[in-house]
Amino acid sequence: MTTPVLADSVKLTVDGVQILDRRSFPFAREWVLCRTSTEVAKAIEDMVTQSSGPYFAALYGMVLAAREAAGLRPHAAFAYMEQAGVRLTNARRTNNHLRKAVHAVLSTVSGSGESLVSSAMAGAQAGDDLYRGRSRALGTAAAALLPDDGGVMTHCWADLYLVDLVSAAQRDGKRLRFFCTETRPYLQGARLTAETLAEMGVDTTLISDGMGAAVLQSGEVDALVTAADRVTMAGDVVNKVGTLGLAVAAAAFNVPFHAMVQAPDQEARTADDVPIEYRPGEDVLHTLGIRTASEKVRGLYPAFDVTPPRFVTTIVTDRGPFEPHRIAEYYHEGEQNQ
Repeated sequence: MTTPVLADSVKLTVDGVQILDRRSFPFAREWVLCRTSTEVAKAIEDMVTQSSGPYFAALYGMVLAAREAAGLRPHAAFAYMEQAGVRLTNARRTNNHLRKAVHAVLSTVSGSGESLVSSAMAGAQAGDDLYRGRSRALGTAAAALLPDDGGVMTHCWADLYLVDLVSAAQRDGKRLRFFCTETRPYLQGARLTAETLAEMGVDTTLISDGMGAAVLQSGEVDALVTAADRVTMAGDVVNKVGTLGLAVAAAAFNVPFHAMVQAPDQEARTADDVPIEYRPGEDVLHTLGIRTASEKVRGLYPAFDVTPPRFVTTIVTDRGPFEPHRIAEYYHEGEQNQ
């Protein structure tokens, strides 16, 4: 099976970090070269990369920071990298994978010069391997919850979690049909999720965001499955705005909602501990660069929403599925969040 393009869309080179521009994908396959850690942070903020992409961009953005700091004394070099890590983390604050990526590198760096760069590279590679391994475990656990032959609804979801879920389902011989919401205003569902599924040979149907409840009511959907940008220790699911509405509709029509996340965030006890990113309201007034609303109105764009645990059937992690109210059991073995 061919690996979908979006599953390997961030590359470290001698010149910098190459990032596939998801704003124009799949109509164009253009790569943005970021020569500095600051440029990587700006690319993340500007939505050049999304889904799992920012995690890998942050990993290798930290390697660029190490290259930039290589000529400094060890203490000053580490301080420089810490500052670069803050910039990267703040580029998209709701998804805590950026913080994890920065930590993966900072926890391994030492020294200066080539030693600093090589230790940063080792940390980034370890973070890359860990994420991909957990994603495979997550995909396998989620696939086990789905029927052998059935319909799945998604929302704003592409990249590794999706690829690993579908790969696991295909290995198990399952025949799944996917309904993808378009995901306004960037149309990630139409351009990224649906394209990835189609690349994998999956029966894929695109619906507008406003059709979700009707399709859930139709009986064609056996499960609502999304990724989650963050899950709190109380079982709240923070994900792309629109997830809440679909979850409420799924509950109304007895369709289970499975949210996929590698691990709950120990630093977020409740949803009040999660900063919700607001993007420019002007984005809502345009679609793919074309204005779709009158000059007389303004837009509002909360990029994420919070689904309370009562509307979530299962939170699927790399350690298997948990009922929302039992998600804290993920850490009963004593492992800390990484």
